Amino acid sequence: MSGLHAPTVPSGPTSARARNGNAKHLSFTELQRKKENLEAELKALSSVLDSHGVDMNTPLLTRDGFPRADIDVAQIRTTRARIIYLRNDYKELMGVIEKHLHEHFASLEDGDEVQPPTFDTSELRDSIPEQLDQPFAKVNSVVENSPAETAGLRAGDLIRNFGYVNRENHDNLKKVAECVQGNEGQNILVKISRSVAGGQTQELRLTLVPKRDWGGRGLLGCHILPL
Repeated sequence: MSGLHAPTVPSGPTSARARNGNAKHLSFTELQRKKENLEAELKALSSVLDSHGVDMNTPLLTRDGFPRADIDVAQIRTTRARIIYLRNDYKELMGVIEKHLHEHFASLEDGDEVQPPTFDTSELRDSIPEQLDQPFAKVNSVVENSPAETAGLRAGDLIRNFGYVNRENHDNLKKVAECVQGNEGQNILVKISRSVAGGQTQELRLTLVPKRDWGGRGLLGCHILPL
């Protein structure tokens, strides 16, 4: 995937309806994970705007009404639209979480024996969750001494999660490029499956730090293909 060497924000539609309507059927742990994923993506998108030196209100047109030539107007507009879309998702999700908590405490007041909502502590430990996301990409090659190699990625690894990106939202790997660009110099958790001797599969959690000054092309130094 050459896009990882020059990551861009996708220019596809961003006006689709949010899917938080199903959130009310999720457990508290699943709601919390969904909230954290939204927060991570919003942070990455904010970093994209920062890289252009703009915010949500910076004018993109000249005084004559023409698009500014010193910034990527198309990318900024797409990023802003995505931020607005996710903020709406986030607001709706927080409403679901609040309702979930109100119902829980109301049950306690009624005397029902209800197990209080808890966080999945397995997510806080350096271990692999029992329920794994399906792989959505494969590492085709890794450059020596690159950030990808430093993180432990190898050719043939199957990627299940790349930060907040998974099989459901990767958008033909465009979201991976967006995640990389928005997290330059920061840790990205990458969950992979690796074939080992004896036909066994090893599940790993790697920490990847995208950076420019490693001596090669791009921020990662690897080539990734969608499955």
